[in-house]
Amino acid sequence: MNALSHSPTPTDNEINLDDFETKHRSSSRLNRFVFAISIFLAVAHIYINTIGTLPELWVSAFHFAGFGTLCALLIPANPKWRDSKVALICDALIVIALVGMVLYIVFFEDALYARGVTFDTGDWIVSSISILLALELIRRTSGWFIPLLIIVALTYVVLWGKWIGGAFSFPGLSVETLLYRSFFSTDGMFGSISRISWSFVFMFILFGAFLVKSGAGDFIIALSRTLASKMIGGPGFVAVLGSGLMGSVSGSSVANTVSTGVITIPLMRKAGFPARFAAGIEAAASTGGQLMPPVMGAGAFIMASYTQVSYVTIISVAAIPALLYFLSVGFFVRVEAKRSKVIATEDNGISITQVLKEGWHHIVPLAVLVTLLIQGFTPTYAAGLSVLAVIVSSWLSKEHRMGPTAILDAMAQGAKNMSTTAVLLVGIGLVVNVISTTGVGNTFSLLITDWAGGSLFFTILLVAIASLILGMGLPVTASYIVLGTLSAPALFNLIAESQLLEMMASGTLPQAASAVFMLADPSALTALAQGMSMDQAAALLAQIPGDFKSMLMNQALGAESVAMILVTAHMIIFWLSQDSNVTPPVCLTAFAAAAIAKTPPMRTGVTAWKLAKGLYIVPLLMAYTPLIGGDAETLLRLTIFAIFGMYALVAAMEGYLEDKLSILPRLLVLIASGMMLWPKLDLWIQLIGLAIFLVIFVIGHKKYSNTVQATSAA
Repeated sequence: MNALSHSPTPTDNEINLDDFETKHRSSSRLNRFVFAISIFLAVAHIYINTIGTLPELWVSAFHFAGFGTLCALLIPANPKWRDSKVALICDALIVIALVGMVLYIVFFEDALYARGVTFDTGDWIVSSISILLALELIRRTSGWFIPLLIIVALTYVVLWGKWIGGAFSFPGLSVETLLYRSFFSTDGMFGSISRISWSFVFMFILFGAFLVKSGAGDFIIALSRTLASKMIGGPGFVAVLGSGLMGSVSGSSVANTVSTGVITIPLMRKAGFPARFAAGIEAAASTGGQLMPPVMGAGAFIMASYTQVSYVTIISVAAIPALLYFLSVGFFVRVEAKRSKVIATEDNGISITQVLKEGWHHIVPLAVLVTLLIQGFTPTYAAGLSVLAVIVSSWLSKEHRMGPTAILDAMAQGAKNMSTTAVLLVGIGLVVNVISTTGVGNTFSLLITDWAGGSLFFTILLVAIASLILGMGLPVTASYIVLGTLSAPALFNLIAESQLLEMMASGTLPQAASAVFMLADPSALTALAQGMSMDQAAALLAQIPGDFKSMLMNQALGAESVAMILVTAHMIIFWLSQDSNVTPPVCLTAFAAAAIAKTPPMRTGVTAWKLAKGLYIVPLLMAYTPLIGGDAETLLRLTIFAIFGMYALVAAMEGYLEDKLSILPRLLVLIASGMMLWPKLDLWIQLIGLAIFLVIFVIGHKKYSNTVQATSAA
């Protein structure tokens, strides 16, 4: 028996990803044309990201035009018109307009600057039509919310910004200036977000497509089933392991759900897990795929661009938080398995040695990728060489050797997978441009700080609410971009100030930083050297002018720590942006899992929301502890207590730990979880919490074992 041949016979429960995300046209001639364009786009982007030296504006315009063409051909304006002659003519006009846009930028950009950036008729027409094309293509792929958001943002700049009073009043720009900044400059739709899209994001999506085509998905599921086969609740852990490993290369929670869920959800239901729980576990685990390095959706690349911290650093500090999240989902699996009497998955007689023997070559491309990144190569270069490693390593397989046809199929699939993401990121660039041009981001950050009363916890709570609201209409990546632009400065300042206040209160502020306080109070040096209360420290810090605070933070905390605090702020926002995947009323990932499990979508969303509680706990740990950027000893302590603390919290929520918990043990377990997770408590308090949890765990395990033995004897 082949260890990697696990895919079940197609059933009514299975969902085809293409059918789930888009409604493709039925014309075979059109499909061949789409295939050819996809190959061309893949080859062109590989060239651009390796040896090409074209201007970034040209590349971004080509990127938008190419993938916009795919969207126009794959997704009709209205499903009812999908094969009508009128629809095809309209789509042909869109394609012609996209091609014309690229040619106009290439041949007429210099003429614009020769005129002193004064628009002529052609500039007005092309820039206006290009923005309208972006709105239409995004509407086809993501619905009306994002186009309406873009329209509101653009009209704010030129129309109604001057009509509103207060902090968000904006005097306005001319339409010509807005069109120039939106279209011709590197700040708008062809700005940094577009650059990230055509470089990092595309290359890693292409890498993921090649991995899937080479059979790596089968290997991941087979490996997960083998590793989890002897575990209590084995099929649930197959979902957790499989979705984590698959998500580390796919970066898409919905794609993760429908690709692994068709296998894991039936497995969990067959083993005895409730159907809604099985769907919720798959949705929660698949959501974690966007938190798992090295891909993390597009988040890691955008975060690296925003923070100016290297991509390698981003994915290295993201690893432990991602591990904690998947463990938290796994704890729900174990608790439910105990309660539902799910012991282990069926033993198919395949050992892990056999799985690795047949599929070890799938590990080679990932090893190549990680090695190249550690050696300092750029992510795009590393991804390009890793694609070659996938092809070469596939030749070691008997069933998935990639010849010319398979290579072309993988390139085409990678381009198709990229199409909706590319159009979306280009369009979101328009919103980001408005935020930076008008200063709305700084205003919003100041308002968040004001509304939260300077409280870090309430600031995170406000960001979480905002992310949920945005997530009802924006995909995760777009939601992170908008929220990161708006609220990251406020979150960064509060985290940095909290660390600065602790140093002031403890008397450990460096002397160079203490000298800054002489500007406000010459007598402060003595108090700073001796230490003070947190209230006194806050009052003293409030006397420092805002212009000097950034200098003070750099001197007190150090440039490296400040950079890690900025990464922490963005990582918190990125994590909170994931909640729309599993939080009703949208929760697309949960809806996908519900369709496979045939469970009520909204109730499945509620279950997934409960099972994904790590999305809220881990960001709080990031904010209040050095979980991002801490030293090895600190990270070890934090990780150990976080693991047991989250397990205790899951048990308290479910009322079950090895056996059913009565009111008093359940309350004690809840208290123990707080003692282990609360960041400001002393080590001895955390140890007491751990001891309480372990005692209740051992008692419950003995009771559970006795019950099982008595049942077996009967």
